Amino acid sequence: MTAQHGADGSETFSGFADELFRHLPRADQRRWAAAYVQGLLTTRGKKTVRRMAAEVTDSSTAAQALHQFINSSPWDWAPIRAALMRWAQQRTQPRCWTIAPAVLPKRGEQSCGVHRRFIPHAGRTVNCQIGFGVFLSSDTEDLPVAWSMLLPDEWSDEARRLRARIPSDATASTEEWLLDLTDELAAHAAHGPMPVVADATGYLDASALISGLSARGHEFVVAVPDNLLVRPGSHLAARQCPEAAPVTAVQLISERPASIPQLAVLPPAGGPQYPTRLVHLPRTCSLPGPQHTYRLFAQPHGQGRRGCLWLTNMVKQPLGDHIGLAGRRAEAAGTVDSLERNFGLRDFEGRSFPGWHHHMTLVSAAFTYARLTAHHNMRSVGGFGSNSRTAPDPHAEPWTSLHRRQVQGHRTA
Repeated sequence: MTAQHGADGSETFSGFADELFRHLPRADQRRWAAAYVQGLLTTRGKKTVRRMAAEVTDSSTAAQALHQFINSSPWDWAPIRAALMRWAQQRTQPRCWTIAPAVLPKRGEQSCGVHRRFIPHAGRTVNCQIGFGVFLSSDTEDLPVAWSMLLPDEWSDEARRLRARIPSDATASTEEWLLDLTDELAAHAAHGPMPVVADATGYLDASALISGLSARGHEFVVAVPDNLLVRPGSHLAARQCPEAAPVTAVQLISERPASIPQLAVLPPAGGPQYPTRLVHLPRTCSLPGPQHTYRLFAQPHGQGRRGCLWLTNMVKQPLGDHIGLAGRRAEAAGTVDSLERNFGLRDFEGRSFPGWHHHMTLVSAAFTYARLTAHHNMRSVGGFGSNSRTAPDPHAEPWTSLHRRQVQGHRTA
């Protein structure tokens, strides 16, 4: 579908909504999908259904209809995510897929996937949902195009699953869901195969994710926990220590036993050293297959302290390439923060599995539209490098008055 443009050359919100929601079978579904995204874009503060409905329409029944559309209407979110990815790929130059977690605090125990969990970066136990976003990442953007939810053991109870409308086929582990999701996205990628950047330090089984990515032929750079078990992987180490027991990744990268040489590599532009080793994952009965060789490296944290540990299967590529990809982890975390503060990521009003995916999909649509149309609208009102005004930060409150007028003009009858 050809993009629709306004008089100033910017893509119209109507054209964007038409392209994303044309797969919805009913006109009222397409109308409410556009209204929900419109509400996410233009409603300031908390994005409750009632506040968004009041922002986009004068109808007294709009809030009820919008709530029903998100929580009860049986529409499939997959075609919308596919359309969003196509729309984004036409406007960016992606270099990788980034998988990043989102912690969504919740009250009570009825919302799908909710459980109590210790959150490392918060330093406390939180009642929450854990979502994983898959981001289309370029050098300047991290655009959310798909989501998966962690369903802990507490949600294996059949009665709980029935109440939350969790599909019967949603029985795979989170790692398997993410692997399948990555396969699906890669199959439809317009720019060919891209590496996967993932954070497996807090909520994922790093060994299962790494082995799965390797088995499926994906290149990757994965942040791993300090206690990940590895074996020295260089040919020299294998000859000298053929029966060496597995050790933790942090032990191997920190210690300097004479029999296992360690490399210290400078990034291309100089700067701090990145300790690195070649390693294998220990073989297990549950993870059969060939013995893959990986590069383990430590990212400096400043003042000589060691930061995050990373594992990659791209062992023949320059370390500088891996370091650049590893940087997408922090950028994706910043995008998650922006989604929470400005696009209603935490504001879902419902308990069901389909409702959660509906909300997360439309939040992704709102953010991606805002991010990829911000550059044009900033140019149209003075833009980067202009002395007339300061360019707004698209990760904060992304809407110029021009943007807001454009979207508010698409009001729901």
